[in-house]
Amino acid sequence: MGWIARTALASAVSRAGGLGIIETSSGETANCQAEITKMAALGLPFGVNLPIRFLSDDAMLRFVCASGVKFVTTSAGSPAKFIRPLKDAGITVYHAVPTVDTALKCVDAGIDGLVVEGAEGGGFKNPEEVSTLVLLQAIRARVDVPMIAAGGICDGRGMAAAFACGAEAIQMGTRFVSCTESPVHANYKNAIVSAKETGTWVLNTKASPCIRALKSERTRTIHEAGLMPPDTFQGLQSVYFGGDMEAAPALAGQTVGLIDEVKSAQDIIEQTVAEFFAITQRLGALASARAFG
Repeated sequence: MGWIARTALASAVSRAGGLGIIETSSGETANCQAEITKMAALGLPFGVNLPIRFLSDDAMLRFVCASGVKFVTTSAGSPAKFIRPLKDAGITVYHAVPTVDTALKCVDAGIDGLVVEGAEGGGFKNPEEVSTLVLLQAIRARVDVPMIAAGGICDGRGMAAAFACGAEAIQMGTRFVSCTESPVHANYKNAIVSAKETGTWVLNTKASPCIRALKSERTRTIHEAGLMPPDTFQGLQSVYFGGDMEAAPALAGQTVGLIDEVKSAQDIIEQTVAEFFAITQRLGALASARAFG
């Protein structure tokens, strides 16, 4: 969520009882450092994402280690060289994984927990698609570290399903891209709200990495070719902040088919938690009665 997951959105999520995350994938080192400082000054809990493939040097890593941040997610590459400096700084580190093999390597490397990210999610994906439901079960069968479920979750139903499969928390991206406090253009939010469950494509399937994005004329061309041209992301900010939905692929997950209105972060979190507890209470009653309905 480069450029999107900054203080305005992260603080709204944290105020609502979630844990807002500040992005660094935009590559704007100085601006991202300023956002981390701004977020820290608010006194709210938050974390930072460090996408290893997109960091040109160790400047962001060194800054985060010295910033007082307590929680970091790493992604897009091996976290091996990042774990020791982060943990020496007292930071809890979770790494985003798309396969069981990757999860096992991260646990062996000393990671504190995992963000288990299935193919339903938006943005950069593994070319071998595994759903969140399957991935959570497969990884939980092999490891005992905490898991955050990501991909295909936007409400309490998805949260309950993720917990049933072994997760201890959930991460939502597309749902918050389309929330009131998100800085993106209304055209982007409306495109998410109006899309069906079949409203995204996985692109660049003949290469790596793949991405999942909303269907559009531009992404249709990329989808049919199976490859992304070099200039694919040059117009990304025109999508995000200018509302030109053909300027670049508009990253989004399959939850677009479950999102039917723009809501505040507060409403999203409160409704998700309420729905989660209603479902688990019902399931708990079934378990107590040893019944199925």
